[in-house]
Amino acid sequence: MHDYPYTITISSEKGGVGKTTLATNLAIYLKAMREDLPVTVFSFDNHFTIDKMFELQKRDDDVPDVHALLMGAKASEVVQTGQYGVGYIRSSTELGDIHERFKGPMTLTRMLAESGISGIVIIDTRPDLNILTQNALYAADRVLIPVKDLPSLENCKNIFALFDQRGIDKKSLALIPCLIDSRIKFDGIFKDQKTLLRAIAVNRGYRCMDSYISKSPKVESLNTNPDGKIYPILTHARGTEVHSQFMEITRDLLRSVDATKETRACLYHTWLLEKEASKKESYLARLEGLAERCLICGALLAEKPDDRSFYFETSDRTARGFLHGHCVSSMLCSTLYSLQENDSTFDAAKMLVADKANKTVSLLQPLLIEGGSPMLDYRQFNMTGEQQLQKNVDMPGFDAGEFNGTHDRLYLLLNEALAGFEGELRKNSWLAVYPVDAGNPESVLHEESYKTIHRLQKHFAETIKQST
Repeated sequence: MHDYPYTITISSEKGGVGKTTLATNLAIYLKAMREDLPVTVFSFDNHFTIDKMFELQKRDDDVPDVHALLMGAKASEVVQTGQYGVGYIRSSTELGDIHERFKGPMTLTRMLAESGISGIVIIDTRPDLNILTQNALYAADRVLIPVKDLPSLENCKNIFALFDQRGIDKKSLALIPCLIDSRIKFDGIFKDQKTLLRAIAVNRGYRCMDSYISKSPKVESLNTNPDGKIYPILTHARGTEVHSQFMEITRDLLRSVDATKETRACLYHTWLLEKEASKKESYLARLEGLAERCLICGALLAEKPDDRSFYFETSDRTARGFLHGHCVSSMLCSTLYSLQENDSTFDAAKMLVADKANKTVSLLQPLLIEGGSPMLDYRQFNMTGEQQLQKNVDMPGFDAGEFNGTHDRLYLLLNEALAGFEGELRKNSWLAVYPVDAGNPESVLHEESYKTIHRLQKHFAETIKQST
């Protein structure tokens, strides 16, 4: 059975609101309240608080860290079993080169879906909305946004705006008042900090948790003390109000975990599988419509599968298939230079033509003007769609169905690919010939590769339309 984690992201653009304290202690409380539930925590920040709290022995630089995870390392290689039974991934100061890899907003979601990590994953983010933070937000089943004052509450709008821009349901977002000083009192209906912050949050349409976390000198001393260690609230601050508050928050989160039938990672992975299945179906459909023969030499491709170096497709997609490389280069040599195979310069010219053809797309459009001689509009384009060559080629005898010894291969290709009713060519039709990998020609029909073909075919149609 595939494991998909329930992901909790702790995020705020404001520093000093208690994100890391919340992340690390939640991990410990969750594990304590449900021992059989795997809990894994890691951070995109570089303060190494997670390492100091959970590592069982002196830091080993050979152990993979969060950078390795984001670069594609298996979760089994990077998740370490730490103190209190919590799994953790070592922090890293070198995440700057990761941003290029994480251009997409759902990259982390996919990684978590395919990681094999189960249970709960808690992600501590930096106090900004860089691409890693965005990925952590979109991957989350629950986003906890600590707010301790009006400036931190003001910053929340950027997170909500991100979800609006992506069209993502904001139900996963929840504010949690943190570091609330119970000594501060106000006159009027908003008697204290937590009441005021909740009221403003609700007025702005933000969801706010019923729980909150108080400011506590005892808790602050757990992070800064002569021992130079970081102690958890569960074991070193049991008598405080904060301990009870963390218990309440943990129970709330476990209820959400239990009520979630399919986590975000699971749903995304299911979507990926459906997408891949759709791609496979499209690929198989494209394979079914291919011509069985090379339209130039007439040989069955199943009997002569080698040297399928070119793929052709007509403007209306009526005809599609592969062509032998030597057939295409011979045809173009005769078409462009009016050479026959027994000419002394044919082989040398064919080599030059083949080299060019293997790097460009050839577009062939017959021009049959009533009362005029048939001609071929031949063009070459690079793979970005930029035209590099255009030449009009006389086609004597083509309209009468005659072969002239020089353009025989060309006439065969045009008639086989573009023939319509009663042998006449389909009106305004043309075909494009693309170089492909002879070792795996069918790869051109895979989803991503075929998108290039589709884009170029559309571009060619617009180019021809503008030139007529």
